[in-house]
Amino acid sequence: APRGTGDVKVGGNYAASLIGQMKAHDLGYSQVLWLDGVERKYVEEVGSMNCFFKIDGVIRTAPCVGTVLPGITRMSCIELLEKWGYKVDCESRLPIADVIRAGKEGKLEEVFGTGTAAVISPVGELRYEDEVLTINGFQTGPVTQRLYDTLTGIQWGTLPDDMGWTQEVE
Repeated sequence: APRGTGDVKVGGNYAASLIGQMKAHDLGYSQVLWLDGVERKYVEEVGSMNCFFKIDGVIRTAPCVGTVLPGITRMSCIELLEKWGYKVDCESRLPIADVIRAGKEGKLEEVFGTGTAAVISPVGELRYEDEVLTINGFQTGPVTQRLYDTLTGIQWGTLPDDMGWTQEVE
């Protein structure tokens, strides 16, 4: 919520999510897709991860406006996606209604969460109220997989770091 701690990594953010997490679990889901705390209509994060949506070729993620963590994995994904030629919208808010509409129209191509521990985690299904959307037939999408492979490859040193992110420590 505005003036809260959503844009910083603190333990209280995890504790505050437990009730929602239990409700999601009771419905058969492993995570919660959080909407904004004021209007309750804009996508913000999934669990404690930043969330990305590939809709009709454009990759969208919530802007960091004080309620969303400006995660390093989020930033790394944005930089890689732009380098690869994707249009990335990380400035405008994404209404959940647009996500649902894109899903019904077959334009919701991929959804994934990003975070330090999770790296890149694909989303196979979303539920909002009575709407249930299956994303990419429960298969990891090509952008999601490429991001995962690239980031972990750079982290493990099996791919060259042409982004200048790593530094050798002697």
